[in-house]
Amino acid sequence: MISMNVEFRAQFPALSRRHRDKALIFLDGPAGVQVPRQVIDAVSHYYARSNANAHGVFLTSRETDAVMDHTRLMMSAFLGAEGPETISFGQNMTSLNFALARAIGRNLQAGDEILITQLDHEGNRGPWLSLRERGIVVREVRLRPEGVLDYEDLISKVGDRTRLIAAGFASNLLGTINDLQLLRRIAYEAGAWLLIDAVHAAPHFPIEVTEIGCDFLLCSAYKFYGPHVGILYARPGLLDRLQPDRLRTAYQHAPFSIETGTLNHAAIAGVAAAVEFIADQGEGQDVRARLATAMQRIQAYEAGLLRMLYDGLSDIPGIEIHGLPPTAARRAPTLAISLEGRSPEEVCHLLANENIFAWNGHFYAIRAIEVLGLLEKGGVTRLGISAYTTQDEIEEVINVFRQIT
Repeated sequence: MISMNVEFRAQFPALSRRHRDKALIFLDGPAGVQVPRQVIDAVSHYYARSNANAHGVFLTSRETDAVMDHTRLMMSAFLGAEGPETISFGQNMTSLNFALARAIGRNLQAGDEILITQLDHEGNRGPWLSLRERGIVVREVRLRPEGVLDYEDLISKVGDRTRLIAAGFASNLLGTINDLQLLRRIAYEAGAWLLIDAVHAAPHFPIEVTEIGCDFLLCSAYKFYGPHVGILYARPGLLDRLQPDRLRTAYQHAPFSIETGTLNHAAIAGVAAAVEFIADQGEGQDVRARLATAMQRIQAYEAGLLRMLYDGLSDIPGIEIHGLPPTAARRAPTLAISLEGRSPEEVCHLLANENIFAWNGHFYAIRAIEVLGLLEKGGVTRLGISAYTTQDEIEEVINVFRQIT
């Protein structure tokens, strides 16, 4: 198994914390990962040296402008985008997607159609469902019982008035990787825009928006070792065709036109540091190459741990693992499980007693939980592997499950 070295883990201060004289095991990464010292220092350094609003003529304001420009450049490299002018920032993915939905909605006519999926996080459903108030028809692509989209259903629901397909890259509930090439082809043939929610994919897989062929992509830095900042990629020229909510005093062009109010400059400095941290784990002649090799290494490492966790839990009576097995298809290193005779919340309490941090519930993928018949059971217990997870930790988790079943 490919391993992330000891020096990698040593860069995360939280990983050295102990409780009741025992180490902590963080399997809560799908709700937000721990951050390296490099990110913490970048946020602190901004406050200590350059804390000013943007677009002024004096030193600290110009330093803030430099931070913003640099972070757009780094995020452009991280996403394989055409350039920094394609990158916009916001409070979080959901806020950005609501703003984008309102902007797109102004370009649509009553009776135009948008496709969403039953698998998605509500952050990529609710904003589009809200357009029904404007007479937009929002259709829902079905989720199959095994945890993958019903692509035949999707194809059957695409029509002459389909204007947008909004889907996820990876499910934050089941780890399912959607068929992005098929989604792109279907959208292209329909003359529709394709929007991808890559929040759950960004920590685990290399992303290249030009290869995906998407028109919009959203992600969140707190999932890939950074602060709470939402990021929107818009294909060159698209944002300038829209009318986002904005003040007349704001910049009226991309990438600024969808950025309302004063942004969190210190956190955005941390976003650049997070991308730089990931790039430091790779090799290559430029930032993009180093990011690609780093993410490939992370993907391979996490996949090995996922197989280990999946196989270990599969051997324990009373545990049901939802979604596809790692051997069936490429998937994110996230497991949704149910334990016979115990609620998901009870399972998380038992794990927490052993300093194992995991989440219970629906994780905003509530439609998928409903479709799978798990809502009345309290959802599921979710276990998420991150690049700092170790083989020893996975072995400990499997042993604890053997004890609580």
